[in-house]
Amino acid sequence: MSGHSKWASIKHKKAIVDQRRGQHFTKLARAVTVAAREGGGDPEGNAALALAIQKARAASMPKDNIERAILKGTGEGADAESYDTVLYEGYGPGGVAMLIEALTDNRNRTAADVRYLVSKHGGSLGEPGSVAYLFDRRGVIVVDAGKYDEDDLIVAIDAGALDIEADEDVYEVITEPADFHAVRAALARVEIVAEAAELAYRPKTRVPVGEEEAAKLMKLIDALEENDDVGAVHANFDVDAEVLERIAG
Repeated sequence: MSGHSKWASIKHKKAIVDQRRGQHFTKLARAVTVAAREGGGDPEGNAALALAIQKARAASMPKDNIERAILKGTGEGADAESYDTVLYEGYGPGGVAMLIEALTDNRNRTAADVRYLVSKHGGSLGEPGSVAYLFDRRGVIVVDAGKYDEDDLIVAIDAGALDIEADEDVYEVITEPADFHAVRAALARVEIVAEAAELAYRPKTRVPVGEEEAAKLMKLIDALEENDDVGAVHANFDVDAEVLERIAG
């Protein structure tokens, strides 16, 4: 069991708890707005919007809030706003490569905030392209290993999934971005309920880190994720599972 896989499991569980508490409404609404702006307000013809709406509904966001976010994106709402999608690249403690996804209405503010947080926690930002080549853009569908076994997920491979990665707690179904929605739909047709589903940056290789560096890295990731403009943080670290459990606990 790799540390990275264990951290993925911890992150997904944390995300589910946070969603149930309604702590991410602002970020979720912003994601809906941007998806609607970039691809139109019809989720049937806009896969990114369909995914953003699904995440918002999973967090129990009221329907009116979702509709207002869509209107902001299409420019039809009275309070229409303009957000930019920004990807920051850099290194965290232990030389770990990081990609930080953000949605912002003020690039200067967000860049300053991200740079401050990364520097404060022992990292540094780099130029565009400095670490992106170390990651692949992939679809990730997380399934509870306690409810389903790997044989149940064969339909995902038939629908175009690249791989199924197992952990003691979850399975991660990995897809190309273009196949993400088809694979997810195939699982839904056989009534397999995903714990989480997203498009993410997955590392091609991983950097081993010790407990001290891992603890610093976790503090940096938590600080970034608490920023309203930051949507996701991806890092290519690997650490012993027991160490992660102590840190997360």
